[in-house]
Order: sequence, then C-alpha cells, then structure tokens
Amino acid sequence: MIDTLKNIFHKIFGDIEVGTVVRTVCLFLAIINQILSATGHSPLPITNEQVETIVTTGLTVIFSLIAWWKNNSFTKSAIAADKQMKLFKGK
Repeated sequence: MIDTLKNIFHKIFGDIEVGTVVRTVCLFLAIINQILSATGHSPLPITNEQVETIVTTGLTVIFSLIAWWKNNSFTKSAIAADKQMKLFKGK
C-alpha cells in the first residue's frame, strides 16, 4: 500500500519531496483562509473561544511530547551519566 502511494506521488510530482508539497498546500490553505477572513466570511464555523481552546490544547500536546521525548536530567547522578554517555558517544 505504501509503495503504491509512493509511486502515485512520484508520478504526479516527480522528484519533488513530500514535505515541499505539504508545506505548499498548507501555505495555499492559509492564504485562502486569510482572504476569506479579510472579506468577512467565516471559513470555519467556530467561535474565538473554541479557537483559543484548540490552539492552547495543541501547544500543550506539542510541548508535552517534546518534553517527554527529550532526556531531561535533573539529578546530579543523571547529569553525570549524561556526561559519561556523551564521552562514550564521542560528542
């Protein structure tokens, strides 16, 4: 299934990377959204409070995942272990 999707993507976009296409589509959506907002149309039928809740929830999830993923050493022994690991890895 994945190979089929890759082949279809390659036939449509050639050597353009997936990230480039995704960023371009997001840019166009943002521009369309801005134009609709500027002309007084509501592109999304939601209130400002709902937008605030969605944005703050999204940021909380993103920062929580980043904090969870990174190695957060607080104790002296954990910091010492990190230094040993960096020496071992040659960083």
